[in-house]
Amino acid sequence: MQSSRIKTLKPCISLSRFCHSKAKEGFDSLSQPWILSSRAAQNNVAIFWDLDNKPPNSFPPFEAAVKLKTAASSFGVVRSMVAYANQHSFSHVPKVVREQRRERKLLNRLENKGVIKSIEPYFCKVCGRRFYTNEKLVNHFKQIHEREHQKRLNQIESARGSRRVKLVGKYSMKMDKYKNAARDVLTPKVGYGLADELKRAGFWVGTVSNRPQAADVALRDHMVDVMDRRKAECLVLVSDDSDFVGTLKEAKLRCLKTVVVGDADDGALKRVADAGFSWTEILMGKAKKEAVSVVGKWIDRDILKRLEWTYNPEVERKRKLNGCEDMFDDEDFDSADDGNRNSCDYLRKEDSGAWWELDTESDADPSELQ
Repeated sequence: MQSSRIKTLKPCISLSRFCHSKAKEGFDSLSQPWILSSRAAQNNVAIFWDLDNKPPNSFPPFEAAVKLKTAASSFGVVRSMVAYANQHSFSHVPKVVREQRRERKLLNRLENKGVIKSIEPYFCKVCGRRFYTNEKLVNHFKQIHEREHQKRLNQIESARGSRRVKLVGKYSMKMDKYKNAARDVLTPKVGYGLADELKRAGFWVGTVSNRPQAADVALRDHMVDVMDRRKAECLVLVSDDSDFVGTLKEAKLRCLKTVVVGDADDGALKRVADAGFSWTEILMGKAKKEAVSVVGKWIDRDILKRLEWTYNPEVERKRKLNGCEDMFDDEDFDSADDGNRNSCDYLRKEDSGAWWELDTESDADPSELQ
């Protein structure tokens, strides 16, 4: 790129014009690794998460979703993030979360009795008030801020038309502030907020019925729809379920890259996919580092496919005939010697059949046999 500045009448304004310059001889821009990696990073990536088979039990859902998105962004631009689960998965509370809630209740009892005291006071993120016990903070939040939030929702629901739009714009900042504060203070009534945390991370969450394999069928249909519409060149599947083997094989037949995230080291999905990582590698950031080498292998494979030579009889025949026509123009063909003319006639006769078919005595010229 070359930059040239354009002078204007006003000295305080300067315009810049960028133009492409011809590359130097011996410099091939496609051979530069950073250009190849940037082109590979333009691939559209779609994430499909089977929450029934691989829920983030031992890690907070929001942080797990962010780590997964960060690792997937190493393979390209993340365009779609989808998660499916049945109703039981969203209402289920993992063992780790139950233990944390049990410990919190015990600490609240000890604080109320004065046995222990928090070093720093509890801070309300909505109004800024400070409390010496966590239970007082929770009561304050429910009695004041939760009621105010419910009043705002009722006003928005009862309004219509332009008034409703104005109320949403008026209360949007207050409602976001309340949601961020309630996430740390209040305990979800159902489950542990899995769907809300994934939506906050940017995932589209789909809830299916509690029938067996309902989430797998919905997720498989969504993957096939993305492949049919060509919305992604790389599919990231978070699951250990072997029912998705056929879907991954179909993706590879369509020349799509496939990545599997699961805990099964020698699972059926990882044997079919182009790359496989465990949840530990995703959460520790190791998968993002290894993704560089994986993308490099994909680039090398694509280059080798473009350089691979394939024999096509029709193309070779046309190329030879075009070469003869370029050799002799219409005016010069009459003045050409008999040897050159016979050579072109021989090429036309020779290209009438496949190159591996040998001429038999019946097909040969009688004058040549004599």
